[in-house]
Amino acid sequence: MPKYFAIAQILVSIALIATVLFQLHGGGLGGIFGQAESTYRTRRGIEKTLFKLTIVLAVIFITLAVLIVASVS
Repeated sequence: MPKYFAIAQILVSIALIATVLFQLHGGGLGGIFGQAESTYRTRRGIEKTLFKLTIVLAVIFITLAVLIVASVS
């Protein structure tokens, strides 16, 4: 059974990496030199969906890690 958990964890980790990389972190050149964003903006559309998906995938990843450790002991 741990073999299936390990494969699932690998797939979830790849999906988690992809969602983190797809998120926009718009700061332009000001972000490179340490300038803080001066405007408050909310997440909308796909950006909000990616943010929620990242949280869900992180929770699934941690749950799988706990299940793997519990099944080995």
